[in-house]
Amino acid sequence: MAITKETVEYVAHLSRIKLDAQELEKISCQLSSILDFIDKLRSLDTDNIAPASHILPINNILRQDHPGVSLPAGKALENAPEKRDNFYVVPKVIE
Repeated sequence: MAITKETVEYVAHLSRIKLDAQELEKISCQLSSILDFIDKLRSLDTDNIAPASHILPINNILRQDHPGVSLPAGKALENAPEKRDNFYVVPKVIE
């Protein structure tokens, strides 16, 4: 599938991106190459291939999660610059 310079120029205009002639040529060639590669992938028979989350046989090493003693609120708030009851007081950032 070919992407024309006019298509790239139109999308760039919608995105408010200014591209010169050299960039238009380069990007249209790159996008055409990407879409050609996707077309090649579509032609492959993947019916008997199991889905995979990763191409390498890598597994996470997870430890058992055991509940433990929590830090008391007073200790957690000990160095807080400002606190109210059992909460940190932080500056308002949303108007």
